[in-house]
Amino acid sequence: MSIEGVQRNGSLPDRQLSAGSPSITGSPPKRWLLVHPRNPAHLMVESFSKPSLPLGLLMVATLAQRQFTVELRDERIGDTMPEDFSDYDVVAITARTVNVLRAYEIADQALAQGRRVILGGVHPTMLPEEARQHASAVVIGEIESIWDDLAADVQRDTLQPIYRAQVLKPLTDVQHADFDLLRGPVRQGKYTFRIPLVGTKGCPVGCTFCCTPQIYGKVYRTRTPEHIIDEIRYHQERMGRRALHFSFMDDNISARSGFVEELFERMVGLGVTWNANISMNFLQQPHIPELARRAGCELLNIGFESLDPETIKQVGKGSNRISMYDTVVANVHRQGIAIQGYFIFGLDTDTEASFQQTYDFIMRNRIDMPVFTLATPFPGTPWYDEIAPRLLHRDWDKYDVQHSVYVPANLDQERLITNYIKLYRDVFSWRGVQRRVGWNKPMWVSLANLGIHFFAQNLKPQQFV
Repeated sequence: MSIEGVQRNGSLPDRQLSAGSPSITGSPPKRWLLVHPRNPAHLMVESFSKPSLPLGLLMVATLAQRQFTVELRDERIGDTMPEDFSDYDVVAITARTVNVLRAYEIADQALAQGRRVILGGVHPTMLPEEARQHASAVVIGEIESIWDDLAADVQRDTLQPIYRAQVLKPLTDVQHADFDLLRGPVRQGKYTFRIPLVGTKGCPVGCTFCCTPQIYGKVYRTRTPEHIIDEIRYHQERMGRRALHFSFMDDNISARSGFVEELFERMVGLGVTWNANISMNFLQQPHIPELARRAGCELLNIGFESLDPETIKQVGKGSNRISMYDTVVANVHRQGIAIQGYFIFGLDTDTEASFQQTYDFIMRNRIDMPVFTLATPFPGTPWYDEIAPRLLHRDWDKYDVQHSVYVPANLDQERLITNYIKLYRDVFSWRGVQRRVGWNKPMWVSLANLGIHFFAQNLKPQQFV
């Protein structure tokens, strides 16, 4: 479902966002409260960046406003939850693993007051039986594919315990979200300036640590380039300017080469800039980064994951060929596109040498924005089932890829965390930043590295336990 995201500001009930339409039975439309819980743990990105626009939950609001009265609250931007939920018939909450305990807290309070509670998002999708203990209904996967049944059941007070789509809706049948619902908080600068955009869903790669196939399916579904271009123009008209910044939220925008090449061609000349997650093997072809640059790309997110072939094999990421890493980076940098590179530590194949290998690769290739994560087995994935006997705990607040939640085969927890902090400090030291960035990159790259520098120098081992 990805009931993800929200808006609003203030501790008192905000303005009514939509009034809905009378139901076919003549009864008044139900009143919905859509909630994005805060993250109890202080995530690294929150140290120097604003929250992203809540596209998933905004999509729920877009669907719901046609039939119901809808209000959104986002704790990430300072919205508070009501102590009394009697103004609402339905409280719908999105949850990832890292904030699911807070979601359950809100849900339990609403249930105790007799409200209908709907839970959706990544964690309820992966552990629906756990989520059912805190909800009237759980939506598994994306909400667009079950919306008609859910909406009818809400209005008739006949909610089912589980909603799971038998057939996923084609993306060409899904309209874009109504961003006017977030007009106030956006104008107040509560969210990042980048506008979320979705072109595809699903992923055929099948990494063992990834939740995507369970949420969006293994079949790779795409919108048409025309749909995406129309949405970009909708935002340009809404904002009154061409030069907008977009983030493709797709797990992998490039799993179908014909689609993405046509999309990039159509985006040339639109006047927008954008970033996206992209498969590494796709970037081995020099013409792809060149086409992306002409289409306005300023940053590509690449999951290098590791410099160890055994680690790549363990996580099932067959699209990564370590022998091509340097070539891929050179192809992208040649076009002036920045790279946000992702690296995982704490897998069974890691040793202390893994950190030095990663450091050498990052510095040699001048990776603009390295992102380091600790291996985290998320519930519902194949890897979680494999690791379950070795988990140190199931405190979901700490399943944020920045805490050590199990002990890998070749590193004890102390050595893992010590080397992790050292890598952070070395890569983001003044010397490290100057060698990688050189202060001649776009201002936002330099500022982001500056922010992470101060974050890295203050890291303490106890933060990761």
